[in-house]
Amino acid sequence: MEINRPDVVAEIEALFARYEQALVANDVEVLDHMFWDDPRTLRYGVAEVLHGIQAIREYRRAVNWGNATRILEGTRITTFGRDMAVVNTEFRRGGAELHGRQSQTWVRLPEGWRIVSAHVSHQVAAR
Repeated sequence: MEINRPDVVAEIEALFARYEQALVANDVEVLDHMFWDDPRTLRYGVAEVLHGIQAIREYRRAVNWGNATRILEGTRITTFGRDMAVVNTEFRRGGAELHGRQSQTWVRLPEGWRIVSAHVSHQVAAR
């Protein structure tokens, strides 16, 4: 298995950029399309635990972050062969003190690349 094939990394970079753009714009249709349409899809958020695509869709439609501009830091993409990738990034929201982390597992399925698992958390400031 080849790790970080340049062509696969480029595909994931483009998809991750599209995801980020949709997130900032709160483009629910694009965000929904990027997740695997399956009850086994997971998204663990800061305050929510979402099991299945239906729960993820309901959450996305209920939440409007407005302009969710983020500053991404330390984004790392690791691909495994041609059909699996992990994306990890850290982020800050609009210069705020809030520092978060995000992980996504992407799999190439018959319908194309989809996020099958995602996790978002905030780092608690040290005291």
